[in-house]
Amino acid sequence: MRLELSPEDAAFREEMRTFFTTRVPQEIRDTVAAGRELTKDQIVESQRTLNAAGLAVPGWPVEWGGQDWTPLQRHIWHEEMQRACVPLPLAFNASMVGPVIATFGSQEQKERFLPATANLDIWWSQGFSEPDAGSDLASLRTTAVRDGDEWVVNGQKTWTTLGQYGDWIFNLVRTDPDAPKRQQGISFLLIDMSTPGVTVRPIELIDGGHEVNEVFFEDVRVPAENLVGEENKGWDYAKFLLGNERVGVAPVGATKRMLAAAKAHAATAGPGGTSLLEDPLVAAQVAELENELLALELTALRVVAHSTDGKPHPASSVLKLKGTELQQAVSELVVDLAGPASLASGAGAGSDLPEWTRLATPTYLNLRKASIYGGSNEVQRQIIAGTILGL
Repeated sequence: MRLELSPEDAAFREEMRTFFTTRVPQEIRDTVAAGRELTKDQIVESQRTLNAAGLAVPGWPVEWGGQDWTPLQRHIWHEEMQRACVPLPLAFNASMVGPVIATFGSQEQKERFLPATANLDIWWSQGFSEPDAGSDLASLRTTAVRDGDEWVVNGQKTWTTLGQYGDWIFNLVRTDPDAPKRQQGISFLLIDMSTPGVTVRPIELIDGGHEVNEVFFEDVRVPAENLVGEENKGWDYAKFLLGNERVGVAPVGATKRMLAAAKAHAATAGPGGTSLLEDPLVAAQVAELENELLALELTALRVVAHSTDGKPHPASSVLKLKGTELQQAVSELVVDLAGPASLASGAGAGSDLPEWTRLATPTYLNLRKASIYGGSNEVQRQIIAGTILGL
């Protein structure tokens, strides 16, 4: 395996690094660096800046805004964005519904939705999980019944991330309740969230934030033309979507940035502003995390080198598993460094405490979700055991 970038790839990395650090507004990058919550306007502005330069949806077909890059170039693009504190393109648009429409949608759907999806003129939400169908997604019960030229949708979705901003929502709905297997009889339907009968209700999280929602559908009438692909083939499209979701799942760049910030905090976090980096326990924790991140980075490069046709390598499950574990471990280290000040998670900007100490606990709590979404780590262990180890 070649671990050193070729001159061409090194030049590509410099091109990405220069763009991300000079063209994306500093205020947005500062918000990401501080760990503060991005506003909807900041997310939209960032993605439109990327899209104007052809950097928002490089994995899409070229005719719809994609780039004919190698897997390594896409990896470099992804890592440099994280290192520069640039918000990643909205996943619901860029890596979920966009590729599904580009691959399985009608020509009319492609022309109608793809340009607006890449530019974040449409903010998509994901309607997959339900109260009794999260990890066991095939148990979903939201129904869509054909009535002339429309579908009539009834049911409930939950854990709809950032659904409060959503313009449209892509859903898995049951269209054949008598199908012999639960995975059959499911379709992929696009719904305008302003349609009568759609209700979005917030769910307050343990970190005090409003990031996820419940979405209710009560006799929602959806044009038949909003069905993606074939009726009752939605499970196949969902597997395709989730495969794309797991590409780039190891946030190496972002975690390295978090660890570098933790070291900077540790340098003055001791009594009287002394350094905690000289504490043997802290020094050992930092060294262990740095070594494990380096190993993960090299593994990510190896996986990229063996990816073909843009499809995720089975070892991407290793990246997801280890990447989320390290992300959570670094957030735990930051809480330890903040000490008692980490309890001040409700303190505002007027507090005498440094901002990073006030954000330490909410960030730690929020990242507990990382080992659940995108295929839980338990599921990844099953994939590793069966697909990679042959157990």
